[in-house]
Amino acid sequence: MSPVLLMVIGLAILALGYLVYSKYLAKRVYRLNDEFRTPSHELTDGVDYVPTNKFILWGHHFTSVAGAAPIVGPAVALIWGWVPAFLWVTLGTVFFAGMHDFGALWASVRNKGQSIGALSGRYIGKRGAGLFLIVIFILLLMVIAAFAVVITGLLISTPTAVIPTWGAIGVALLVGVAVYRLRMPLVAVTVVGVIALYGLIVLGDAVPVVLPETFLGMTPTVFWILTLFIYGAFASLLPVWVLLQPRDYINGVQLFIGLILLYGAVVVGMFVADGAHDIVTPAINMNVPEGTPSIVPLLFVTIACGAISGFHGMVSSGTSSKQLDKETDSRFVGYFGAVGEGLLALGTIIAISAGLRTVAEWQELYSKFGEAGVQSFVQGGGMLMESGLGLPASLSTTVLATMAVLFAATSLDTGFRLMRFVVQEMGERVNLRIGKYTATGVVVVLGMGLTFSQGLGGEGGLRIWPLFGTTNQLMASLTLMILAVMLIRKRRNPWPALIPLAIVFVMSFWAAIDQLFSFATPGSADWLLFAIDCIIIVSSVFVAIEGIRAIIRARSEPPEPEDADEKIEAVREEV
Repeated sequence: MSPVLLMVIGLAILALGYLVYSKYLAKRVYRLNDEFRTPSHELTDGVDYVPTNKFILWGHHFTSVAGAAPIVGPAVALIWGWVPAFLWVTLGTVFFAGMHDFGALWASVRNKGQSIGALSGRYIGKRGAGLFLIVIFILLLMVIAAFAVVITGLLISTPTAVIPTWGAIGVALLVGVAVYRLRMPLVAVTVVGVIALYGLIVLGDAVPVVLPETFLGMTPTVFWILTLFIYGAFASLLPVWVLLQPRDYINGVQLFIGLILLYGAVVVGMFVADGAHDIVTPAINMNVPEGTPSIVPLLFVTIACGAISGFHGMVSSGTSSKQLDKETDSRFVGYFGAVGEGLLALGTIIAISAGLRTVAEWQELYSKFGEAGVQSFVQGGGMLMESGLGLPASLSTTVLATMAVLFAATSLDTGFRLMRFVVQEMGERVNLRIGKYTATGVVVVLGMGLTFSQGLGGEGGLRIWPLFGTTNQLMASLTLMILAVMLIRKRRNPWPALIPLAIVFVMSFWAAIDQLFSFATPGSADWLLFAIDCIIIVSSVFVAIEGIRAIIRARSEPPEPEDADEKIEAVREEV
């Protein structure tokens, strides 16, 4: 199979999803209306609720939801072959992730920017909402702790990425001032910002930063983890226009350019003797290594981000909905944000499948389940860019490593802000008002507590990561449940939500049960993961029961009164 043909087919599917299916959702299912007053205008506070240009908001949304997961998931899933991974990434993005992310953004905007956790109380019930928050809390704790460890590992293993990673913060601050205070044209600011970022990448490649074994009385691992937590705390408290928005926007543009370079390397490689070649990864691997779990249901939770992810619903309803300028912008921000992540996951599949030169290389990398990851993407993609575009091997590696770090870092700071919201929501449920500084302190203490729970090497940060895939997908199914209830109440077509809901819930619940037995295996039992998995399973069952009841009630109750603007739109359609 030619990697170029695979790329063309994948890009065509994703393009059709945005150009055709998302238009159907916008017009017939969500019925977007520019006259609707969004929360960013109704509740403007200059901190969290800020009307934002849709391109800037797309950058924030895309980079926040992406993280390292759409790289890690597809990289691991290639052990089953490239066909299953390719189909789940492309079709999952079009019919699952796009609908889910777009829908969560729309639902939150229609409810004053409330988070998915808060919406569960209105549309599913108070009993389900409390358990829903538990799942959200556990998921965000995983993201914060794990991404801090992943970023630290990349900064240590690829020291050339240190300068561009931290220099990007300075560029973002200047972009925020230029756009919001100096009112400079966005295009000019974007061009200068991207040039500055790539200049930092070139500088970083020339000046790698390697910390000594002991730095300020700490190991490099401890120093970077502490620095990341301090950064995340400050980033979550600053007004979104100061750092979060401009950082995510300029990173999003830079990262998109990185994807263009990667895809371009595949095309150019067709005309280079040592460039692109047939994919050596098996289409369907029938000889998986011993210990590899079954492709069903594990494929559907191994690739979460890049196909569908519950974390996206939290970003859509937690930060993006509070910054949406016009309701019609939600199609570009929500659905195209999911497409951007699908492009990254597709790029990962191609980078590893086409970057590896021989079957022997592939078999060595995939000799054990879970061995492939971000480094495989950096290595394979670097080889493609070197052979296809002629970039030096070191610079190619720096570009892709910086991409991975910046993706993870934007998810980290957004995760901090979202978890701060969740802590405050939990306080409200027990009539306890928690300020943003106190809530942020709670997030830092819990996140660092988990990260260093097994030693100063940060091993605890990945302690509960094996549960991320199932928890994330269960979260996605619960978000789809809320969307289904809303659509049924409004007497709109619920099947775009119900079909993905059924598939994702069955697969993720099945995977959670499978994991539960594996955590209790005699001789290698992990009772902490067993206990947390039990909590997640029980919470999901109760929320699912409440959700089914809510769907039944919604079908039998009178239609939910439509807003005046929705009534006008309905009349126009009839005419």
